[in-house]
Amino acid sequence: MQRIFFHGNNPNKRDLKEVAERINKGEIVIFPTDTIYAMGCLMTNRNGIERICRILDKKEKQARMSLICPNISVISQYTQPIDNHVFKSMKRYLPGPYTFILKSNNYVQKFFKNNKEEIGVRIPQSELLDGLHEFLEAPLISTSLSSDDGIQKFFTDPDEIETLFQHKADILIDGGIGDNAESTVLDCTGEEIEMIREGKGQVD
Repeated sequence: MQRIFFHGNNPNKRDLKEVAERINKGEIVIFPTDTIYAMGCLMTNRNGIERICRILDKKEKQARMSLICPNISVISQYTQPIDNHVFKSMKRYLPGPYTFILKSNNYVQKFFKNNKEEIGVRIPQSELLDGLHEFLEAPLISTSLSSDDGIQKFFTDPDEIETLFQHKADILIDGGIGDNAESTVLDCTGEEIEMIREGKGQVD
């Protein structure tokens, strides 16, 4: 695994392009978000999704993968039509530490074994990810970097992450110590928006 250092503000565009090209070719990346570190690959990388599940020893359904998108317009390309009240909430809270659960469209479902009918979507508050998106062929699909053995533990220290995953993932984007709080999860698949996990993002 190659460890690449980035400044959170004004990350180097040339380095971001090189990382994006490797992700576009199928590599697995560990990266910081506005919450905790995550592991991901290109959404269209079916083999990459399976590999991430093997690395984390989780079944696909348990991995709770989410799309990392640059804006709401891109999100709408991968979901069923978004209700107006949900769209307004997304406009209000994004970008930020929130995951919105939406109904996926047929294009998304073909990349998952269980025909994933719902998908989490995120737009983190992150200059690094904004810059990376400029060079990616599709959104990232990712899952939080955590262990579920006994007490759930989030991996926030790049040194620890490198030690644990150096022979498993391909790239570690080191953006410094990560946060220790997950995103707030809002389920938008029903008639009303339901908060199913309270995390870093506050909800009125």
